[in-house]
Amino acid sequence: MALAGMRDALSLPAWVVGFGLVGIGSLARDVGYPVEVAVLSTILVWAGPSQVIFFASIATGAAWSAIALAIGFASLRFLPMTVAIMPLLQRPGQSVRMQLLLAHYVAVTAWTEGLRRLPGMPPHQRVVYFLAFANTCMLVSSIGTFLGYYLLGELPIPLAAGLLCLTPIFFLASLSAGLRHRGDIVAIVLGLALAPICDRFIGGGFDLIVAGLVAGTIAFFFRPRKRGP
Repeated sequence: MALAGMRDALSLPAWVVGFGLVGIGSLARDVGYPVEVAVLSTILVWAGPSQVIFFASIATGAAWSAIALAIGFASLRFLPMTVAIMPLLQRPGQSVRMQLLLAHYVAVTAWTEGLRRLPGMPPHQRVVYFLAFANTCMLVSSIGTFLGYYLLGELPIPLAAGLLCLTPIFFLASLSAGLRHRGDIVAIVLGLALAPICDRFIGGGFDLIVAGLVAGTIAFFFRPRKRGP
């Protein structure tokens, strides 16, 4: 299953994430940090928006406590994602250390592809597949960060900015491919409709959380009803 996870990641998802994190290397270079720190941020943080906040905050001279708080709020979106996918990865007798390791790899691409692919696999093969898939994405992303450190200055600014949009575009495409019932459709449509409204009136990093909470709650009532025996 490890080879299957690597193959599926390299079929497209890993390249989308890798190109999306090319800009992180450039940000690190602009604030005067070495390339090793840029690559390490991809491995340890594993979240493009949080990495942007990290290096951009450093550039403005923000306090480390403020940077940590901002990154923490920006990463709140991973909490419901982790809660949703962990039941697919848990096994009897699995250690807390392994669960924390698996939670670290929960990101947009690994989450969407995991929810789509893991339910059809035997439970004992899911962890191996997920780790192989996520580590392949992380490796390609680390290479993208490294190349971006040296090469992004040669790219036109619109193209460089556009690379950062690849991951959310792929995220939406993957969600659309995994639609199973009308509740899923309602959640995506309402989420897209509420996102700009929440950004206008809420903002502060909580707009997507509120939009997702409202859209998901409403979509819950459109889920298929289980029939009794």
